[in-house]
Amino acid sequence: MTKPLFQLDPSKPFHHQDHLGHNRWHPEIPPVETIRPGETFRVDCRDWFDGAVRNDESAEDVLTAPFHIGHPLSGPFRVEGAKPGDLLVVDIVDVAPMSGAEEPGDLAGQGWGYTGIFAPSHGGGFLHEHFPDAHKAIWDFRDGRATSRHIPGVSFQGAPHPGVMGTAPSPELLARWNKREATLVARRPLRVPPYALPPLPKGALLGQLSDAKAALVASVAAQTTPPRENGGNQDIKDLTRGSRVFYPVFVAGANLSVGDLHFSQGDGEITLCGAIEMGGHIDLHVDIIPGGMETYNITENAIFVPGTEAPRHEDWISFSGISVTEDDKQHYLDPYLAYQRACLHAIDYLTAFGYSREQAYLLLGAAPIEAHLSSVVDIPNACATLYLPTDIFDFDIRPSTDGPHQVVSTLHPPRADADLLPEDDVLRAIPKNKRALLPSARRLGGQAARPASMVFGKLRSLFAR
Repeated sequence: MTKPLFQLDPSKPFHHQDHLGHNRWHPEIPPVETIRPGETFRVDCRDWFDGAVRNDESAEDVLTAPFHIGHPLSGPFRVEGAKPGDLLVVDIVDVAPMSGAEEPGDLAGQGWGYTGIFAPSHGGGFLHEHFPDAHKAIWDFRDGRATSRHIPGVSFQGAPHPGVMGTAPSPELLARWNKREATLVARRPLRVPPYALPPLPKGALLGQLSDAKAALVASVAAQTTPPRENGGNQDIKDLTRGSRVFYPVFVAGANLSVGDLHFSQGDGEITLCGAIEMGGHIDLHVDIIPGGMETYNITENAIFVPGTEAPRHEDWISFSGISVTEDDKQHYLDPYLAYQRACLHAIDYLTAFGYSREQAYLLLGAAPIEAHLSSVVDIPNACATLYLPTDIFDFDIRPSTDGPHQVVSTLHPPRADADLLPEDDVLRAIPKNKRALLPSARRLGGQAARPASMVFGKLRSLFAR
């Protein structure tokens, strides 16, 4: 019997639970429980937006999704005997949606999940320049498979996994994060979407930290959006049941946290909320390799052994892209651009079968697509490829002399106009008045955190002499 260590009441929001988790990274967030090496335990998790996204025909909830609350993370869990320099061994024993719901409930994970497209002014995504408004797709779970009333003709087996899992940073590592990310923000503070997400006290949940410390910690605690050296929001779809992860330990006890469960996801989670988001539970087993960071030269970033129980697909159709923009501008060996182009080629192809561009984009974020770097040495063009499994469709998706099958959509993905985003809302946890971030960015980034406009202004003054 797996030991339930962090249980959540589905009738209460995350910040009103008896066990208080957190939504920022900081070494002083106190652990909620202590576990011993060799123990297996169960952790309940909430979906990314803690119930804010609903199972309905409106995308207003995606348009105004509360980015400032971060990922609600369950933990931290102190591992007895773990010391800085060790490796924390985490085995994923099981991941599943919420249990006990015979009919779909109010929360994601209770028989359903969601995928979203975000307006650029509210965070955007991998292809935000091509998709200006908010959309969402609801997926129903039955017998371990996902189907959507918003994307017909598709069904696939889930591969549940955690989007976020990691250890606590040391004070020194946290300071490094803040300095380098604040430097990015300060150089183009008005960019949409922003280059990085500096500390944001608004919405910070810091577990059982005392009120006396909370304000100070919130001013420097790191947001959970990006992956970092501690793991974090890596969104690796292969971290399924049976996976083993080796995390660097930066603080005494390691302080492991987990959340942001996904029912399924494509490589890259390209719509930003590209996975099928859900709440549920995860069973973990932990152990320690003393001094493992030095022994295996793992000074930063986790390594992992993928699980073997995720569904396997034998037949694929693949789309390629190179590092040339749509307006024929050449970039040098840019794999990011090449994968964007591969995604857009796949979307264009799927529209030939009757799917809208939004349906195709949502599908590529949620379905188990694979991304490959096919060439990164043949100057000047990098080549990236997207592999789409053919067996997830109810019809033959390959080209033929018969022409493309046409799907019929009775319900399209709900849409919300980006122009309706409230002025007092947040931009991916960054205020609308982004100039207000500059003092904080300079404080955290030091002299390196200077807007590009200041640098060019000094250059102009120099040449004018």
